[in-house]
Amino acid sequence: MILLEATDITVAYRGMRAVDGVSFSVQAGEIASVIGPNGAGKSSLLAALMGLVPSGGRVMFDGEDISRHAPEERAARGLALVPETRDLFPTMSVRENLLLGAYRHRKEGAARRRLEMEAMFALFPRLEQRLKQNAGTLSGGERQMLAMARALMGRPRLLMLDEPSLGLALLIVRDIFAITARLRDEGVAVLLVEQNARAALALSRHAAVLENGRVTLSGESAIIASDERVAASYLGNKN
Repeated sequence: MILLEATDITVAYRGMRAVDGVSFSVQAGEIASVIGPNGAGKSSLLAALMGLVPSGGRVMFDGEDISRHAPEERAARGLALVPETRDLFPTMSVRENLLLGAYRHRKEGAARRRLEMEAMFALFPRLEQRLKQNAGTLSGGERQMLAMARALMGRPRLLMLDEPSLGLALLIVRDIFAITARLRDEGVAVLLVEQNARAALALSRHAAVLENGRVTLSGESAIIASDERVAASYLGNKN
């Protein structure tokens, strides 16, 4: 079942198109990835899907047209974005950041929030150890974990991750990708934007290559990974 369907998405800054007529879809319960070079428009695409920047085209989510919905309305329907910058509240504790993620479910009571938080600690055990620590004092890997956990506190059906491995040590990157696969197994669809093309293609079922704001190749990730130009440009294979 198609959960997200984007059609002819465009984003322009000062008359220049950062995203130029992009169309793709994400199935429920799958990981889909978008790869491409710096400046290709990947982050702008995610911002458009979340309603954070003015954009053209149509965004369908679970059969509903959300193209003109505000970001908070899209979040209420089950769409969540973890940006490249993570956008945590650095002077607030880990616990406070997590509770902000559950804000739209605040009427369900403290007991439900505790259960949600315990589920996050099962995914990210380090966060429980840092619960009273301010987010600004966490390591890069811990900040990424907190950003993901905060988004998950809103119970999204589709989690969009923008460069989750950026600047992280290899062991932490492996943990982040393992958790991403676990989320998929638990029924959360993931749209992964990632410069680590090899890992993204290995993790995802479908993928798109974004270059100069346009999709130049899309389809099953395994087939894209075997494409000679993709292998040479993004996977480090010269032959």
